[in-house]
Amino acid sequence: MSEPRVSTPPAPEWGTFALILACYGLWLALLFAPLPAWLSALLLVPVLTLHSSLTHEVLHGHPFRSRALNEALMVLPLTLFIPYGRFRDLHLAHHMDARLTDPYDDPESNYLDPGVWAGLPRWKRTVYAVNNTLLGRILLGPAIGQLRFMAQDWAQRRDRAAWLAWALHLPGLIAVLALVAVAPLPVWAYLPAAYAALGVLKIRTFLEHRAHVATRARTVIIEDRGPLAFLFLNNNLHVVHHMNPAAPWHRLPALYRAGRDRYLACNDGYLFRSYGEVFRRYLIKPKDPVAHPLWHRG
Repeated sequence: MSEPRVSTPPAPEWGTFALILACYGLWLALLFAPLPAWLSALLLVPVLTLHSSLTHEVLHGHPFRSRALNEALMVLPLTLFIPYGRFRDLHLAHHMDARLTDPYDDPESNYLDPGVWAGLPRWKRTVYAVNNTLLGRILLGPAIGQLRFMAQDWAQRRDRAAWLAWALHLPGLIAVLALVAVAPLPVWAYLPAAYAALGVLKIRTFLEHRAHVATRARTVIIEDRGPLAFLFLNNNLHVVHHMNPAAPWHRLPALYRAGRDRYLACNDGYLFRSYGEVFRRYLIKPKDPVAHPLWHRG
């Protein structure tokens, strides 16, 4: 598969830019809408999910040629918890496909080193096991992921890039919370909406990658064309994205249609027909063991 890179599009992608503006517009409208707090919070969940997907588009070089301009569009961290700079750097490291699912070198791996797993207390094993069901990943995944992410950043606290990312994150975080504070929507309603949006994103990442001896066979295709596919900006066609990381979201379905047999041969048929199938199979059933089944150091 392709090496990680951010390639600039040949021309501005005005449709993606319009979608970013619409996302911010809906966010502001729901903050100040004269609706019950629970309803505004519920409606915010897909908007915040879409914003996170748009953040993923930006770090891959869309919608403009200018990286600075693209990243200025994401200056407001609507889901609050992850600094853009850290998401960018860790996600691009994740695109080193030879490292996919590696418990140490893939920043987005959900597998643990079997030796680490064996040393965990029983309660923590139970939590991780529940987190390996789809329902557990939606409910617990954002908290577990955030705690692991912050612990890893703390362990690398001498990394100036990490500190800079957190320093740049704080003004945007303060601005978002300040807007929420002056809006009719209470902060206590906004916080669970942000958490729930991250939970929805866990539906996408739940089975994006599997342990497999062949690097090319680790990345999934989910042939869904419904609301979740839109909220995830077609990243359900995930092997297409990994093989074409510079392609914008709206081109992924056409690329898949044109090369479906090739993509499925490449990923050894790692395919689901829809997110409905994923829910039916894995809502309360683990897809994988927590300990990486093929892992060995050295």
